Amino acid sequence: MTTILYITDLYYEAKGRKYYEEDLFITSKLKEHFNVLIGHPHQAISYIDCADFIVFRNTGSVIGYQEYFGEFLETVRKKNILSFNSFDGKADIKGKQYLLDLLVLGYPVIPTVESMDQIDQLGDPDKFIVKLRNGADSIGMEIKTKEELIASGPEGKLIQPFVDFEYEVSFYYLNDEFQYALYAPNKKKRWDLEGYEPRPEDLEFADKFIKWNAMERGIQRVDACRLKDNSLLLVELEDLNPFLSIELLSDEKRDKFIDNLIRALEKIN
Repeated sequence: MTTILYITDLYYEAKGRKYYEEDLFITSKLKEHFNVLIGHPHQAISYIDCADFIVFRNTGSVIGYQEYFGEFLETVRKKNILSFNSFDGKADIKGKQYLLDLLVLGYPVIPTVESMDQIDQLGDPDKFIVKLRNGADSIGMEIKTKEELIASGPEGKLIQPFVDFEYEVSFYYLNDEFQYALYAPNKKKRWDLEGYEPRPEDLEFADKFIKWNAMERGIQRVDACRLKDNSLLLVELEDLNPFLSIELLSDEKRDKFIDNLIRALEKIN
């Protein structure tokens, strides 16, 4: 039986999410098809030779162990270790630079600049959002007025206008195939999610980013915000370890996703 090293941090605390519950549920399903070894992301290199391939899941932000994570990726590359997700994405796995890149390419992304010299490109919003280039889980994110922004001098960080959107919606993909969508009807409660039935134009929007990222295999989450004119803008493309919120799915949708995940993992060799 194939052995997988399932990397997760069961003790990671994230607002509105219980990582350990999701990963304990998933591994309880995988153990019927694989030998499952559960490893902590800070010790992944030590056990990398104990399995046929790696499943990289709810590890939390890597910002707290960036150097070790870099060593881990280099070890995976040198040893030609197969992983799920594959580590060849161009989005969050490499930080937030992709927001700038996609904007230049004309993709529908929240306007983003990297210098105070460019903030005129953002119009004249009441407030701005400042993000770390390698941030995740809202770590280091700040909301500032223009005066506060100028006073803080956020060089080296990304600056966005504080967009007055209707709600946030997330589209979940497995190996480039759409699986399900969830949305937060109350924009002040990002992780109070409900089921969402996407329209064809919604999936056309999300598909653009999945195709651009061209990741070999894995799970991706396209996070977007719905504007008052009904258009969508990309907020984040999570291609490293997206939280799945599968506990919110119906039994039918959850079972279908798990079955698709198992089949995807069985194809790795």
